[in-house]
Formats: sequence, structure tokens, C-alpha cells
Amino acid sequence: MNGAPTTRPPQTPIGRIPVEDVTPCVDGGLRPAKCVVAEEFPVTATVFREGHDAVGASVVLVDPDGVPWRRTMTCVNPGLDAWTATVSAGREGWWTYHVEGWSDPYGTWEHDATIKVRADIDTDLMLEEGARVIERALAEVDRPASGRAALEAAVAGLRDTTGFPEARLAAGLVGSVRAELAERPLRDDVTPSRDLPLLVERERALYGAWYEIFPRSEGAHIDPETGAWVTGTLRTAAERLPGLAAMGFDVVYVTPVHPIGRTNRKGPNNSLECGPEDPGSPYAIGNEHGGQDSIEPSLGTFEDFDAFVLEARRNGLEVALDVALNCSPDHPYVREHPEWFTTRADGSIAYAENPPKKYQDIYPLNFSNDPAGLYAELRRVIQVWLEHGVRIFRVDNPHTKPVEFWQWLIADVARGHPDVIWLAEAFTRPAMMHTLGKVGFQQSYTYYAWRHRKWELEEYLRELAGDAAAYMRPSFWPTTHDILTPFMQYGGPAAWKMRAALAATLVPSYGIYSGYELMEHVARPGAEEQVDNEKYQFRDREWYRYEPSGDRAGQSLAGYLTMLNRVRREHPALHWLRNIRFHHVDDENIMCFSKHRVLPDGATDTVVVVANLDPHATRESHLRLDMPELGLQWHDRFAAHDLVTDETWWWGEHNVVRLGADHEPVHIVHVRR
Repeated sequence: MNGAPTTRPPQTPIGRIPVEDVTPCVDGGLRPAKCVVAEEFPVTATVFREGHDAVGASVVLVDPDGVPWRRTMTCVNPGLDAWTATVSAGREGWWTYHVEGWSDPYGTWEHDATIKVRADIDTDLMLEEGARVIERALAEVDRPASGRAALEAAVAGLRDTTGFPEARLAAGLVGSVRAELAERPLRDDVTPSRDLPLLVERERALYGAWYEIFPRSEGAHIDPETGAWVTGTLRTAAERLPGLAAMGFDVVYVTPVHPIGRTNRKGPNNSLECGPEDPGSPYAIGNEHGGQDSIEPSLGTFEDFDAFVLEARRNGLEVALDVALNCSPDHPYVREHPEWFTTRADGSIAYAENPPKKYQDIYPLNFSNDPAGLYAELRRVIQVWLEHGVRIFRVDNPHTKPVEFWQWLIADVARGHPDVIWLAEAFTRPAMMHTLGKVGFQQSYTYYAWRHRKWELEEYLRELAGDAAAYMRPSFWPTTHDILTPFMQYGGPAAWKMRAALAATLVPSYGIYSGYELMEHVARPGAEEQVDNEKYQFRDREWYRYEPSGDRAGQSLAGYLTMLNRVRREHPALHWLRNIRFHHVDDENIMCFSKHRVLPDGATDTVVVVANLDPHATRESHLRLDMPELGLQWHDRFAAHDLVTDETWWWGEHNVVRLGADHEPVHIVHVRR
């Protein structure tokens, strides 16, 4: 004997009708698949049986009250046993779903009878067996009156001995009978797969237009008498909200509003030299006025914050607050809980580093020494902001904190506030980004800022809209306060228009960093971020100068962004991710994709986007549309209404497009039937 086990470990029974490979299935069913209310998504499975009898499959969604919703699946490759159905959930909450395989008596009879009756083999027997199968379908399955009438007529026709055999057979195979039994089949030997979890969330978890501001810059100005900067406040920032709402944004995202440390405070352009009036980085949090549960006194008070949230709501905006779990050397935690930090061999506390980058003004938290105490404290901090009306959190660098912490925190918050949305700012390795989505983050920043060529954009979107869409929802940002790629530095207005248009239409959730309208494209030497970055200093953009009466009227992309947000709101096809389809363009610098959606009233909404990815040249090329992906026949023609220019022309399968320097860089076409 070699010590090997002598008994076989128990196995899960396969069931009468095997059901395998159910998707979506996140981490083997350990994590939930996710969707929002009314969002359609495909469920697939491999379903088969022994022998030659017909088999069927259904997907079953079970709502939070335990009520099942069943949809018959379609075999998409007969002989290879792949089944699929498109489903959606009608309310928020925790659902389950599974696939049922079943024996199909009607399908088995249909196959055999078609062959035998036409060959005059057992004709009367086969017709009688068909009548009995349909009688079972009448007796065992609830049906509407129209369905019952169709089946009763089929039984009568099959038993009408005065008719020819082919006519009697046709009575059992007529379209109304097939349709009724496809919708409400007779099912034998029903075999369910295991239940899989499904989390159904509110629409903002998938769809929304974000606008980022530094509150201290909104209203900041230089005092003409002293020459010193005067900070903006939460009250002056609130004055900007009607303008953001008028531009069509849904979420105003505010960078940290907490007290800023003084020790090692960074100066302009991330300098180690900081003057007495320099405000420092709002990500270096904490001083004698408090930490993440407090407000920087120069910005105002909690009363001012509440007024900001209320004004946002009045304008149809939600407030997203930046959660940065960073601590300055002056943070109260450093004195009260030194165990929450990493102490080096010389007794000093380690500051944050990502060599060669150094963040001398920030002490990172250490989650290993007292996880229970730290978890409880950070949960208390989040509760403070929940009680002040925040329901969206943008999390700074979540990949530098334990994944298990985020899983616990998000789940614990959801118990009392299931409407809370978390956005992960995790520009990091794919495995970490995907896992953060799996454990609870509703949205994630992405690599969009660095994807510029057609092949890499199409490849990336196929990944995001494929299996990953079951748990990770992308948010596209052309720039951020930390990211200004060379493409944006040197692309000119065409690049700024094109990248905003793609972000707004490729995915349902996108964001704009304040100042994008002004095409702020000058980078700090040696860095892919803006020079004079407002992360380290005040910024007065003098918005009034870009108004119609201002001296810089017409030099802003505010109108373009307003158009993009209006198009997004008016076209529900753009509210989904998984419905994106790509079309062929001969020129590798021109990309085309479409989004098609069937609306609840049966109408359809279809949008086609064509973009010249080369901001330095006008390009003309041949475009071939996959017409069925637009809900059309190959030979159809349609009125193509360009929502950018308000022009209309006729398109079919083959078209010529011209975009670029002497034209708009992007077509956003509404398909009018």
C-alpha cells in the first residue's frame, strides 16, 4: 500500500439531462455576475442528452422574492449543443439564475414524424402520437386562450382521418403551434444546473457622465490688492453646478475635501519647496483639524458641504467623493494609532514610494498590524459621508490596499445603503483591476487613455464588453489630473474632440476632468501630466471669458461636450456596453462601431459612430456596414442623420466616409429607418 485513498471522493450528480459550462459564471460562481435594471445580457450553456431524442434548455432568473422568470433558450450550433438566451432583470437586488435542460417530447415527435409520414412509415401511429403529445402540452402547461386554441386545432387536425396524411401532419407543425410550444414548451426530465448569484443594481452603476473638479479652484482668484491667492470654497464651487448640469453631466466628482498636512507639503509642480501660501496636495490628508472625517477649514464646514450636495440634487447631479486613504505626517492617526503605519528600522514611519516616485507628504496605511481596528475606523469614516448624502465614492489607488478589505467594506456599506456606487481608480495590472470589480467595485478606470490605434481599441473593447462585462464596468477618461498623454499634448483640437466622443460612445460611463473644454495640453517636463497641475496649486480658469460675451468665446469645447451628453441621453443604445459591434473600414486609422437596442415599446434605437483616429490628417475610406447588426437587411438603405453636424444622407452596406482636419473628426449617426 502506498497510502493512496481507497475510496472515491463524492461527486455532484450530473443529472438526467447534463447542463455544463453555464455563463456568465464569475470565479466558478463564488462572485456574482452583475447587471443593471433592464440591461440585457446573454446566458449560455452546453446542454445535451444520450441518444437521438430532442433536448431543450431554459434559463431561469429568480428575483429577490423567490419568483422565477423563465426564458426558452436557442441552440446556436445544432450538433455541438451550445444554447443561449438574452435576459434582463426588472428590479434591483440579489437574484439567482440557472439553466434547465429538459427532454423535448414535441421536438422528438416533430423530427420523427416528418421523416416517417412523408415515407409512409407508421403514418397513423405517428399522427396519433403527435396528438397525444400536444394533448399533454395542453393539460400540463398553463397557456393563454390563443395558445390553447392553436394546440386544440392541431389535435383536431392530426386526428382528422378525412384528410391526407401530409395535411394532418401539417396541422401539428403549423407556425402558431411551433411558436406556442417554443414559448411554453412541454418539458420532461427537467434537470437544473446549480444556482448562480446575480446582483442587479441601479442604472448609474453602468451609465453616467462624470465631471471632475477641485473645489478649491472653483472661485479661486488672485486678490488684486495683495497679489495673493484667494481659495475657492464649497459655496463658490456650488455656483458651478448649474453650468455642469446644463452641459448634461450626471455626476460631479470632487477631489478630497479634507484637511491637508503641512509636514513635507508639496509645492507647485510637485516641488519639495513649498511656500507658506501654497495649498498642498489634497491627497496628503490630515492635520490638527482632523482627517478623512473632516473638512478643510478653508473650504468651509459640513453645513457648506450639505449645501453643495443639496444644490447638486436640485440640478439633477449626484456627488461623487474621492476616498483617499492616505495620511500626512500630521494626521491624527499618526499620533493616536502608530500601529496603523509601517515603522522602519531607524524608528521612522515609511512614506509612500513607487520608485522612482516618492511621496514624502504621505504615510501609507499598514493593514497587517491591527486590521480589525483599522477596518472599523475606515468604515466609520465612510458612514460620516453617507450621512451627508454621498452615494458615490471614487476610490484613489484601491490596488494599494488589501482586496479583502474592499470586499468587506463594500458589502458592509451595501447592507444599509445598496444604492452606493464605488469607482476604482486602479491604473494597475489587469488581474488586480478585474478582481476589484469581482469583489464589489461597480466601475473601474481603464487603459483607455493609452489606447489610440484602431486594432488596440477594438481588441480592448471586445475584452471589456465580453466576459469581463459580467463583473467589471469600464469608465473612460481621456485625461485626468494625473494623466496627459503625448497624444493629447500634440494632437490639437481634433484629438480632444475625437477622444471625448469615443469615450462618450464606446462605453456607457465616461468622465471629463475640469479644463478639458479648454484643451489644456501643456505637460510638466518629464511627466505625462499638466504643467502647473492644480493637484498642487490653485487654478483660476476664468470661465466667464469663454461665455458668449467673453473675449475667448468660441475657444471652448463646452458646446461639443454638451452635444455629446445630449446625444447620450437621447439614445438609449449608448446606455449599454455589451451591445457594441465593430464594422469594417479599409483605412486602419478610421474606426467604426455601432450600438443597437430594442426598447420596451418594441421600437429600436441604433447609433453608428465613425471616427478618424489620426488627428493630423483628413482621411477618406470605404466603410462596409454589417447591416443585420443594425437590425436591417443586407439590401436596406437608411437615412443617416449625423448628430454632430445635423446633416442627413443615405447609407447602405457600402459607403464612403471622409473625416479629419477639414471636417469633423467623428460621425455619430442615428439610423433612421
